[in-house]
Amino acid sequence: MAEITLLDGGMGQELVHRAGDRPTPLWSTQIMLDHPGMVTAVHKDFFAADATIATTNSYAIHHDRLTGTPVEGAFSALHQSALYEARTARREHGSGRIAGAIGPLRASYRPDLHPESEEAVALFTEVAELLAPACDILICETVASLNHARDILAATVPLGLPVWLALTVDDRDGSRLRSGEAVADAVPIAQDGGASAILINCSTPEAILPALNALSGTTLPIGGYANGFEQITEGFLDDKPTVDSLTLRRDFTPELYADHVMTWVASGATIVGGCCEVGPAHIAEIAKRLRADGHTIV
Repeated sequence: MAEITLLDGGMGQELVHRAGDRPTPLWSTQIMLDHPGMVTAVHKDFFAADATIATTNSYAIHHDRLTGTPVEGAFSALHQSALYEARTARREHGSGRIAGAIGPLRASYRPDLHPESEEAVALFTEVAELLAPACDILICETVASLNHARDILAATVPLGLPVWLALTVDDRDGSRLRSGEAVADAVPIAQDGGASAILINCSTPEAILPALNALSGTTLPIGGYANGFEQITEGFLDDKPTVDSLTLRRDFTPELYADHVMTWVASGATIVGGCCEVGPAHIAEIAKRLRADGHTIV
């Protein structure tokens, strides 16, 4: 049996559901402003469900997301708020690690919008330098292309923390990134670039296993955390989308999601959890299944 790192679930969507507010392009950042303390409560609930990682609510805090909003000048302060909420939850829980989340520039699932490397590395570095002093891990999320992978590793690995590279794949063909490039081609980039693990995130549960199979050549730890959306719609690929254009799957119960996760573990995944629409109940069910199968949660 294996030692399994149990990630938390999807912070952004959990906040949207709890707040009951109509989503804005600022998404989880907006809720952190409007509902102080709610992020801490979500982190605490994921810890109580036996997650061992608190992923900071910093995914969408990029200059391009803040431009033209009332918080355009609050880039650094928003990162500090996200870190404070995660650290508060960990302190009150008494254990756990903090993973500093860095999302894609400009938009999720849009590798065509990724900037030129010189610009991208500088922007990612600015975020990583804010997060790193208060984190145990940096987690580079929803990486949709090989260039995105290269650039974010160049920005994060020099800071000295473990860096987990989380790739997002085609929902219909898990062997390919959302750019259309082969997942297998990300393996040498991750290994040569200094990543400490390769994960598959924010894709349908069915796409995760083929993606993990495509990582079979790596010596790095692998893992997965899926979303609960039916599919990424064309409307969501527009400028400044909001998550209410995406639909929750009807078959996304904790039990059914845990079924998927256990197949990933059986295939060698040692880091698992959830992305958008995965709540504390899903994580608790995964923890129960892992222990029932004799695995140790670390």
